[in-house]
Amino acid sequence: MKKIFYLLLVACVMAGCALNLVTGRKQLKLVNDSDLRLMATDQYRTFLSENKILRSGSSRDAAMVDRVGARISSAIANYYTSQGKPSVLEGYVWEFNTVDDKKVINAWCMPGGKVVVYTGLLPITQTETGLAIVMGHEIAHSVAKHGNERMSQAMVQQLGGMALQIAVAEKPQETRDLFMMSYGIGSQVGAMLPWSRQQETEADKYGLIFVAMAGYDPREAIPFWNRMA
Repeated sequence: MKKIFYLLLVACVMAGCALNLVTGRKQLKLVNDSDLRLMATDQYRTFLSENKILRSGSSRDAAMVDRVGARISSAIANYYTSQGKPSVLEGYVWEFNTVDDKKVINAWCMPGGKVVVYTGLLPITQTETGLAIVMGHEIAHSVAKHGNERMSQAMVQQLGGMALQIAVAEKPQETRDLFMMSYGIGSQVGAMLPWSRQQETEADKYGLIFVAMAGYDPREAIPFWNRMA
């Protein structure tokens, strides 16, 4: 029985491999992007309701986050449309929010372009270009579907390859936790699933490309990451 289950699981994983239009490599993809976007929208709304959000009309920090996000997302959309790949951003409805928490040094991007930047990160980014570096990196993780890949891997390991809809129904808390960890959402680094070296390399590469396309100087990445170290 165990052998049959193992063979079925291997077949499921093999069938779940898909070619990524951004990176050009095959990824494990057991979860539909549309399902992840729905979950992201729900979790994003919950997160915003539980945290203090700064508004661009009354906060210069929030205005800067909005400005950087608008420039990067517009540059990405224009590029992939010009390359005949508008499906890369299918279902994306960009949102950029700034969380007033100086103790948290973090930023992340959920599926569908749901972005959060914590104010604790801003003393390290120092400038608008520094902020663009980290936002470009996090957005690249999302556009390259690294979160989907990581969640698919976690579902194989922890939920036996269970379909997302079934997992949500039968194991809602475990599924929610996997989602939050897969996208680096939270303040505790130890609670996050680590990105692979390949995923980090891709996010570095495409993040800098996106930053440059948006009109920022990608050379600022070196001093920024030195400050983060």
